[in-house]
This record gives sequence, structure tokens and C-alpha cells, in this order.
Amino acid sequence: MPVHFPPIAALRALESAARHLSYTRAAKELHVTQSAISHQIHHAEQLWGVKLFRRRGRGLALTEAGEALAPVVRDFLFRITSTLEDLKEEDESPSDLRVTLLQSFAFKWLVPRLGHFKHDYPDIDVWISTSDVLVEFDQETADVGIRLGYGNWGSLHEELLLTEYVFPVCSPYFLREHGAPGEPKNLLDLPLLRRSAIDILPRWRDWFHEAGVVVRRMPSGTKFPQTSLALQAAIDHQGIALARSAHVLDDLNAGRLIRLFPEVVCRSYASYYFVCAPGRENEPDIAAFRQWLADEARKSQEEFDAMMQPGGNPPDD
Repeated sequence: MPVHFPPIAALRALESAARHLSYTRAAKELHVTQSAISHQIHHAEQLWGVKLFRRRGRGLALTEAGEALAPVVRDFLFRITSTLEDLKEEDESPSDLRVTLLQSFAFKWLVPRLGHFKHDYPDIDVWISTSDVLVEFDQETADVGIRLGYGNWGSLHEELLLTEYVFPVCSPYFLREHGAPGEPKNLLDLPLLRRSAIDILPRWRDWFHEAGVVVRRMPSGTKFPQTSLALQAAIDHQGIALARSAHVLDDLNAGRLIRLFPEVVCRSYASYYFVCAPGRENEPDIAAFRQWLADEARKSQEEFDAMMQPGGNPPDD
């Protein structure tokens, strides 16, 4: 035998009247007339074939059926309201965009600029994931990535973002304490901060070669697993680091670091690329991030290229 459900309005009238034991107070709470409450409850009683309320003196009391049904109706209405609120929150909540990239690049270039993206796109939440391991985008561990290399990563969609230069940097304090090195070969007599990893990036030997210095044996010095750590050590006056332009642009502009021997121009072997799974590049959130990233990269590239021109050190603030 099918069960006939009264309209939601009748259920709300029943729940409120059962809670207040008053049609008058229920009508006031629901912003309807007392006769409307009476009509809705009468409609429910007719559908269910049971009496829900009885008169007790000048007030109301629930019948046995009303006592049984009132908490069930209350729970039913609560579940509907709660579910609708959850659905509304999901519709209004920001969408997530998962970005994977190298930690040093995230720390020194992307994160300082990310607030601009959030300002322009408040409904997109960016989740940053840093890793030295290339992420397989078909496993849905990331939506987009920024990779350092030569390009040609299989079937991925890729766009060139930044080409880089490398050059030695130190803090103003370190330079005052040790004096200007004079010529590139004199750097070999100073503490050089180096990367411990062997990778595709230009190393100190590459820069010395570009500067015309023959290095038979690199001097001892502190080694770091990540470029950002070597740069922080340079900021803390511990020595001279070999900087990559994307990592050090903000530190140069802020005066935390000084570029040495600007006349020596050494390009990085690798470049930064935007990558994502093919066919996803025009999805709204990805397209917005891709365009913003391209605009930011273009501004940085213009600064890099200007910096490499004669007399192109960043202006003093």
C-alpha cells in the first residue's frame, strides 16, 4: 500500500505546532495565519488517517500518533535542510587547482606572486605541491605543473614560461666585509655556496668557464640540496651563491643580494615550462591560471633580459 506524503508546508506546520503545542505560536514562527496551520495539519491527518493533536484544556496535546510522528518529521526536515545547505556550500565554495613544481621555484618565484592570482580569481583555491619527481598527470595527482627542463615531455601540453641566466650573488654585508673580488678568478679564494645535487643546471665550473677562468679544482665549501637554501645562506652573509635569475630576482630588487660580475652572461641550459594533460589547457580554471602565469613570466623575463644588458643591475630602491 503506497504511503502518501503531505506537502513540506504541512510537515513544517506539524513540527512547529508539536514543538510549541500551539497553532498560534507555530503560525507566528512560520509567518502564516493560524487557520493555515490548522488547515495543513488537517490535511496531513486526512492523508495518514490518524489524529495528531487533541485538545487539553485551553491548549493542545499530541496524540499517541502525534508523539510517534513528530520526532520523525523533525529529523526528516533537519536532514533536508542540512543536505541543502551542504549542496549550497559546495556550489559556492572555491574550486581547487592543484599545482606541482620544484620547491625552490615555488618558494622564490611562484609563492611571492600567488597573492595577485588569488586577488583576481578568489573562487579558485590553488593547492601547491612541491616535488623533485615528475608527476604523472594521468594519475590525477595534479592539474597543472611547472617543470624545469628542455621540453618534449611525451604527450603533455606544454608552454615555455621562462629562460634563465646564472650569476654569482652575495649579500651587501658580505661584500663590505670581504671587499670587491676584482676579477672572476678571485672568487675561488672566497667561500662558495654550492648545490650538492648533480643535475642539468649550470654549476660553478660552467660559470667560471664562461668567465674565462680555468678551474682545476673547486675549493671546499658548504653544499646544499636546494638552490633556495644556498640563496638563503648567501642572504645570511655565509658566502657567494650561484644564483638563477628566477630564484633571485626579488632578492636583487629588494637589495638583499648583489649580483657580481654582470659583464659575464651565462645562460641556463634548461627553461621553465607550464604543463598539463592534453586537452585540459582550456578548462576555465586552468586557462585562467595559465594566462596569469604567462603574464607574470613575461614580466619576469623582461626584467631578466634587461638585467643582462650592460649596466643592467636592478635599480636601487
